[in-house]
Amino acid sequence: MKWLNHGLIAGAVCAVISPPHVPICIAGATAPDWLEFVFKLSGKRIKHRGVTHIFTHWLTAALATSFIWDYQGIGMAFAWGGVSHILTDAMTVSGVPFSPYSDRRFHLFGGRFRTGDPIEYAIAAGVVLVCIALAHLTGGQGFAPFFYDWSGMYDKGLIDALEWKTNRFRLI
Repeated sequence: MKWLNHGLIAGAVCAVISPPHVPICIAGATAPDWLEFVFKLSGKRIKHRGVTHIFTHWLTAALATSFIWDYQGIGMAFAWGGVSHILTDAMTVSGVPFSPYSDRRFHLFGGRFRTGDPIEYAIAAGVVLVCIALAHLTGGQGFAPFFYDWSGMYDKGLIDALEWKTNRFRLI
């Protein structure tokens, strides 16, 4: 999958669960790919979707930071972003390694998609729409820095009528 879709999927899911962690989760969602670049800078040659894309490593890191120890959810958001990257790459034809002890590749949905296919963008859009719906169904009262509730602020007396009238149709 493309980085855009990795970021959209991980960011949308994280926004429903913990909006302040979205940037960290997006960094984790792209980490398996940019870690390959870091390894290349250090002089170690690794192949794409190799060592940095092992499913069991990312899942272990996510579970450890979720249940054992983490500092303010930073490691957890990063690791779950990495898990989302691995799961979305598993939908592609080449798949990802399941564990370092297996030479088999892990595939979801039969590994029918190619990177850059329109279905990739449709899947990302579907996940984003489902997450938006979930946010609205659950109340969506969390941290939303770019979506202001102008009428709610007017009702609470935080803004005046002119400011409400000026901004009521602005989404962002």
